[in-house]
Formats: sequence, C-alpha cells, structure tokens
Amino acid sequence: MDERELLAQRFEENRTHLRAVAYRMLGSHSEADDAVQEAWLRLSRSDTSGVENLRGWLTTIVARVCLDLLRSRKARPEEPLGAHVPEPIASSQDGADPERETLLADSVGLALLVVLETLSPPERVAFVLHDLFDLPFDEIAPIVGRSPAAARQLASRARRRVQGAPAASDADRARQRALVKAFLAASRGGDFAALLAVLDPDVVLRADTAAVKMGATAEVRGAADVAETFKGRAQAAQLALVNGTAGLVWAAGGRPRVVFAFTIARGKIVAIDLLADPERLRQLDLTVLNR
Repeated sequence: MDERELLAQRFEENRTHLRAVAYRMLGSHSEADDAVQEAWLRLSRSDTSGVENLRGWLTTIVARVCLDLLRSRKARPEEPLGAHVPEPIASSQDGADPERETLLADSVGLALLVVLETLSPPERVAFVLHDLFDLPFDEIAPIVGRSPAAARQLASRARRRVQGAPAASDADRARQRALVKAFLAASRGGDFAALLAVLDPDVVLRADTAAVKMGATAEVRGAADVAETFKGRAQAAQLALVNGTAGLVWAAGGRPRVVFAFTIARGKIVAIDLLADPERLRQLDLTVLNR
C-alpha cells in the first residue's frame, strides 16, 4: 500500500465522525458531504508527516470549512431562510448504511437543529465542537478566531439558547401532541384567538425551497402574522409523528406532499417548518395518526 492509499484509508476511518460534525454544524446532508470532501482535498494536498492526531486535524479542517459556509449564508440576506431549514436525520429502512445508522443513533434531532439555525456561525461552531464533541476550548479558539475564554463565552451563549429546545421524552410527546392538535383544530376552524393561544409571540414560520415554489412564504415572524397565515387553512392536514415527534402532514395521491415540523418550548409553538422537498420527505419517518 503506497502513501496515498494509506492516507485515504485513514481518512475513510474518520469519515463518519467528520460527517457527524459537519451535519450538526450545517443541518444539511449534502453540504456536510461537501465539507467532508473539501477536507479530503485539503488532506491530499498537505504534508501531514508531522500530524500526530489526524482525527483532530481533520475535525479542525471540517469545522473551518463549515464556519465559512455558515458565514456565507449570513452574507446572502436575499436568499430565503427556508433554503436552510435543517434536514432531519432519517431512520434507515434496511439498515444497509452503517454511516447513516451511526448518525441516527447519535442524532440531536430536528428541534435542536432548528434552534442551532438561530445561532451566529461562531456560536454554533463553538457549541457543536465543545458540547457535542468534547473539544477543549484551546483547540476551538483558533478555529473561530477568538481566545479560549472568548470561545467559552460563545459556547455558553449558544447553550442558553439551546436549552429551550424540547427533549424527546415520552412525557413531552403527549404535551406536544396536544398542542399540535389544538393548533390544527384552530387552523381548520379559523379561530384566530385560539391560534394566538398556542403560538409563542416570537414564533417563526419557515418554508423550504420546494414549499416556497408551492406558494408558501419563505419566512413569517410573529404570532399575529403566523396565525393569519394559518387561519382557515390546514383543512387536509393530518396529525402525524415526524421522526417520533408530533407534527402534521398533507398527503395527496397517497404520498406526503408537505410536512409541518413543530418546535415547542415553554408550552408554546416557537417554530413551524414546512418541508416539501421530495428527497427530504423520503428520508423522514412518518406515521399518520388517526386522532
């Protein structure tokens, strides 16, 4: 085995870890794969003879690539936020993809990914690297261009935001389901006051690119505007479990067309994400509930 083949083998040994890091930072399978591929290109062009910890070196490279991608998103305000609604990790039907199974087992869930989307790029990188992958702040600091103390502050601020994300426990599921059912009933009945009662004052409604093409607005903010958007709507929507969490699905012709993913905190709906991309919908574990 020549040196390049050995390097490729060592890279493949770390691919699953690198995809997990990139996915949590970007919330996109395709962008995560692109970030990992960029890490390979940089590795293949670099002299790593003095690198003692290749896994750590590659993690740093992937983190920097992801940070650049996150910053480029923020620099394109004209692009609909719905283009970056996070893609939930899907359950594998056949178990044939060990990488995807590993990602699923270590998944942070759609609700947390939605919260991560609200963080600044340095906050997200610092939080993911420290809280989810146990990197010390002295290694995170040069990635985000801050001192270790400042990197610690970034992660701390992110952690406070993330603490509002719902836990996927059995106790929470019953409350979430009741809240989503109340939202559906209020929407169908055109009950503006009832909609306001279940929505957080700062609720945000986001639609992915496919849903926007179907007529949805890319982003709506505030309880009054979101309530007005759904007033008298959702007539054909059905209560469903979306990757185990209460949500809604609109199906036509026997196929799901739009999924409503809810983020719930403090007993209110704080975010609604409309997912309509066919490939993304195929990845979801959907169970339609009768009542």
